[in-house]
Amino acid sequence: MDLQTFRVYDEYNKRTNKSMNAILASLSNDQWNQRFGGYFNSVKSLCNHLYICDFNWLKRFSALRDFDYNKNTLFAEDIQFGTTILHTVGEYEEKRKELDDYLSAFIQEIKQEDIGQILTYTDSHGKLYQRLFGGLVLHMFNHQTHHRGMISIYLEEMGINNDYSDLMNML
Repeated sequence: MDLQTFRVYDEYNKRTNKSMNAILASLSNDQWNQRFGGYFNSVKSLCNHLYICDFNWLKRFSALRDFDYNKNTLFAEDIQFGTTILHTVGEYEEKRKELDDYLSAFIQEIKQEDIGQILTYTDSHGKLYQRLFGGLVLHMFNHQTHHRGMISIYLEEMGINNDYSDLMNML
């Protein structure tokens, strides 16, 4: 793992979210809330899950050391998993862009020596973990990709064309 890998994933994340959000902006309220068979059973629930997970990972990462991005008052909030905080596509777009900007700031702050450090953190159930910091950053990006794929399937089920995954075009 190296810093360039994280920067590529960060750029991919921003581009892909921007492309996906352009498609999501066309959804009606009924489509945003439409039920499907997955654990996260709507585009709305998936988007809330993605936002809350990324938000909480950014908070957890600050346990490694002091990062400037985390000094923003946004990160003083406590957002619990399983809650719905973003009720409309517009709310999601606005908050997602803001969070992606903080994520990019975080990626720019990572130092090569951080990558091999062990991060000690507590999950949402109070369980204590010690994991490789760099691996957790990759996990966060992989989690985003996984759930964007689920959103893609839900969009296809609604008959909405989507092809917002473009990692190959960045390499």
